Amino acid sequence: MSRLDEVAPGLWRFTVTGNGLTPTMTAYVVRDGEDTILVDPLVAGGTEPLLAALDEIVRGRVRILVTTPFHVRGSGLLWRRWCDRHEVTIVGHELCATRFDDHSAFRPLCGGETLEGGVRAHSIGRPARAEIPFELPSQRALAFGDTVLEIDGELRVWPRQRESERRRARYEQRFLPTLDALTRLDIERVLVTHGEPVLQNGTRELAASLTRPPWRRSSLH
Repeated sequence: MSRLDEVAPGLWRFTVTGNGLTPTMTAYVVRDGEDTILVDPLVAGGTEPLLAALDEIVRGRVRILVTTPFHVRGSGLLWRRWCDRHEVTIVGHELCATRFDDHSAFRPLCGGETLEGGVRAHSIGRPARAEIPFELPSQRALAFGDTVLEIDGELRVWPRQRESERRRARYEQRFLPTLDALTRLDIERVLVTHGEPVLQNGTRELAASLTRPPWRRSSLH
């Protein structure tokens, strides 16, 4: 487990190197005015140095954004750690609820909502996926779960489907257009939870990812 790195003013990341989709799995902390936002926090028991570092940064109201049910991760642990000191809310797709033992702090989303502070939960896919990219105005950032990854220095789209002619047509005609809509947002940063974040020219880099061949597990090396 890595230490907290401030990669831009008010934006920290921490990583785990393991057996994920890509070698680096990343989580983020965002200063949001007087409050704090975490994206897909990677914490578990036995990570006290990281937890202590988070304690020092967290202030005000705390919102934990879960981009996909697979990334519920340490959300419950952090809620239990901070609930006596902070107002803590966990938000994510409604299917995230199946991964919580205690739903007290969880607020389900479907995608399309605008949360307090202007945070926007975007819907992607037709039909909509259970992944929700979150737009964070305080950083002009867009945070993805598994759909957009960083591989070898560039963003790539992961369709999460086996290759076939029919599925390729659906990917190009039904899925990519929902991502293309996100390229019209005012975005400077793209925060991916697999790989390295894009900290500049995020809209351009996201648009470029849509023109590249989709990433597949077999392409990992």
